[in-house]
Amino acid sequence: IVEAIRIYLTSEGLSVLKAYDGMEALNVFKANDIDLVLIDIMMPKLDGIHTIMKLREEHHVPIIVLSAKSEDVDKILGLNIGADDYITKPFNPLELVARVKSQLRRYITFNDAPKTETSDVLLHNGLKLDDKQKLVTLYEEEIKFTPIEYSILKLFMEHPGIVFTSSQIYESIWDEDAVGTDNIVAVHIRHIREKIEVNPKEPRFIKVVWGQGYKLEA
Repeated sequence: IVEAIRIYLTSEGLSVLKAYDGMEALNVFKANDIDLVLIDIMMPKLDGIHTIMKLREEHHVPIIVLSAKSEDVDKILGLNIGADDYITKPFNPLELVARVKSQLRRYITFNDAPKTETSDVLLHNGLKLDDKQKLVTLYEEEIKFTPIEYSILKLFMEHPGIVFTSSQIYESIWDEDAVGTDNIVAVHIRHIREKIEVNPKEPRFIKVVWGQGYKLEA
């Protein structure tokens, strides 16, 4: 499977480094400049869950989980610990390539933004999003976001008071049809709340509109 994935991705012009267990993956990551991680859950020495946890201690590169486990609980676990997307085996190679390229585009755009003084700035009750520098601050304190989290927050800050369904959020951010994606969106919303809310259980920024979706309180 690893070799097949390498063939698919290199045919698209991507450079691929292989690893066959979690410890080897961490060593490869440390020794190279990596822009995306595609990782299985079931691996020897160090499984995918603990490998993701180690990577997320210091890094914000996109992580796509690839696993035979199809239950929602496993998908949510992967997202909860820091994965950005989830693909279940058996997978369509074209879908895999499309998901990888979509995550890479977002990550590269996020990191290649010019660091200039002039910027497109969105402000909301102490929350500031500088889209030129890809920087989010809350009362002048910088908050670290993954590219997915940043894109969702930007969507809300560009449209305060507008209610977005989970499907609308997914299709806007992931740029693909939303099928059974409510849990994926909910996990990322929760991550954002944990970073910007004093009490994530009683949010003052991103609120649920029951039966409809989410909105940034106007």
